[in-house]
Amino acid sequence: MTKIGIILGSTRPGRNGEAVAHWVRDIAAQRTDAEYELVDLLDYKLPHLDEVYPPSMGQYSQPHTLEWANKIASFDGYVIVTPEYNHSTSGALKNAIDFLYSEWNNKAVGFVSYGSVGGTRAVEHLRLIAGELQMADVRAQVSLSLFTDFENFSVFKPGEFQRDAVHTMLDQVVAWSTALAPLRAK
Repeated sequence: MTKIGIILGSTRPGRNGEAVAHWVRDIAAQRTDAEYELVDLLDYKLPHLDEVYPPSMGQYSQPHTLEWANKIASFDGYVIVTPEYNHSTSGALKNAIDFLYSEWNNKAVGFVSYGSVGGTRAVEHLRLIAGELQMADVRAQVSLSLFTDFENFSVFKPGEFQRDAVHTMLDQVVAWSTALAPLRAK
């Protein structure tokens, strides 16, 4: 069965992303088209990129990199939950992505973002990164506004229509992950 990792891309204390990622996982858990697993960057304790060789060479030497690589390699596709900080994604997420290369290749990725304008600028940056990593980013995305989907900018209360947006994005991620399977098998 297709395995999709839901990556929680924020590590800051009091992060809004935790509620968002759990919400996505709970919606995904009701589906039968794939296995879904929440992956929290806090569980991997990645320092700033500290590998000697570029990730594209696949010569990882650090135990934390090997653990992270094994986890990411175990999935066929991803949903990345990202905040928007200063018109981009979080530094912790960018760093975690930069640790690896081939583990990301030929896999689909969808995005759930949040911020004052729905986190859309963070996703635009992540789409550029996904292209470089040979990932297929799906069109549908979930954009959550701090003004309308959160109470007092911190209590997550998404509009009901956002649930449909999650399903549409997951439909695309699963379809593309399945379609890319022959490329991963090479």
